[in-house]
Amino acid sequence: MQKLKIRQIRSVIDRPVPQKRTIEALGLGRPNWEKIHNDTPQIRGMLFKVSHLVEVSEYKPTGEEKEKSKPALKKKTPAKKVSSTAKTKKAAAKNKKKSKSK
Repeated sequence: MQKLKIRQIRSVIDRPVPQKRTIEALGLGRPNWEKIHNDTPQIRGMLFKVSHLVEVSEYKPTGEEKEKSKPALKKKTPAKKVSSTAKTKKAAAKNKKKSKSK
């Protein structure tokens, strides 16, 4: 599938809300931000509406980008478990402080 490289070249300040939302939906937000999208009729229609704000070119990945695979997922370290007795002790201490202050 062919891909498009979309680069925002103009700001959305003082533009109608639909144009601002289209830029946001394309994943852009500021001038010089770039995003790569598949070439679909939906994306083409969005680009037609904001053609004066963006620059579109055909995207051809280089050899390095083709070789890149998905990054390995980091293993999550298990959260430190707090024993139920420690929780009840803390709750009891809080209740004691509340009753003393009244």
